[in-house]
Amino acid sequence: MESSNILIHVRFAPNAAVVEIGERPPALSPQDWFYYLSDKAGASYQTLAGGRGVFRLTRGEVDAFKAESTLSAA
Repeated sequence: MESSNILIHVRFAPNAAVVEIGERPPALSPQDWFYYLSDKAGASYQTLAGGRGVFRLTRGEVDAFKAESTLSAA
């Protein structure tokens, strides 16, 4: 079974706070989800121009991170 590739887009404010981030679990703020992904999958992050970036992950990784982060946030 092939896992699909997912891009999680991140947008930053001029003060470097995370404004928007994709695939975010409802229990986490955008900033907390970014910190979580940075800790667990920082090597898959790519900085882009204009206050943006992306995490390049598989669907399986994203689903596992979302499940794990929900448990740790509870």
